[in-house]
Amino acid sequence: MRSKIWIYVIFFAVLLAGFYLLLPKEMLKKASLPVLNAQVPAFNFTDQNGKAFSEKNVEGKVYVAEFFFTTCKGICPKMNANMRRVFDAYKDEPEFMIVSHTCMPETDSVPLLKAYETRMIYSDLVKNTDGSFKFSSDSTANDKQQTANKNWTFVTGDKASLYQMARQGYLIDNNKPDSLQNINDQFIHTQFFALLDKNRRVRGIYDGLQEADIQKLLGDIKDLLSEKVDHPRFMNGFNNNPN
Repeated sequence: MRSKIWIYVIFFAVLLAGFYLLLPKEMLKKASLPVLNAQVPAFNFTDQNGKAFSEKNVEGKVYVAEFFFTTCKGICPKMNANMRRVFDAYKDEPEFMIVSHTCMPETDSVPLLKAYETRMIYSDLVKNTDGSFKFSSDSTANDKQQTANKNWTFVTGDKASLYQMARQGYLIDNNKPDSLQNINDQFIHTQFFALLDKNRRVRGIYDGLQEADIQKLLGDIKDLLSEKVDHPRFMNGFNNNPN
């Protein structure tokens, strides 16, 4: 009798070990971040170099999304000073990107986005006495040697599509549709950043003006970069769909 019990124990131990080894990697190692939106729509925009930019460009990458406009004198410079810190921390990481969307495509042309890219990446950051950051007013960004930027993209496109991404995709405009207004009369001005994983799912939303949120974002990016997801059918749990 005792020998049979040991046989059963050994059998189930081997079974559990085999099940563990056969689990997809993403089931064994996941970041502790919830999935806030698993249905981020596809998109088709134009980047600061005049090239098409779609969901294919972020495939397999962790990325941060934000909205801004180039002539903003209020929250945008403060937000993007913090975004620059995020860029500096992960600019050498090939699986990381920042995607900055203009909320004023009617004025933010490709040349303006290109000039804005130069200011954001090559201007000097200065730390204020209160601990916040700003871009130096006497920066010589245009005089610095510039290398190819592969991690921070600035995009423009159809206004309705851009606003749909902010509201229904990234969930950083409180999901307010402004349905009573014509799209040409609508305006998004939000300080929130969205963090997406390698499967284009929203995993976090952060206040781009708050230091505590920036620190959390920096840590969460690291966690998502180490998260392995090889089998999309298991992303939202087990299912019986073979496709």
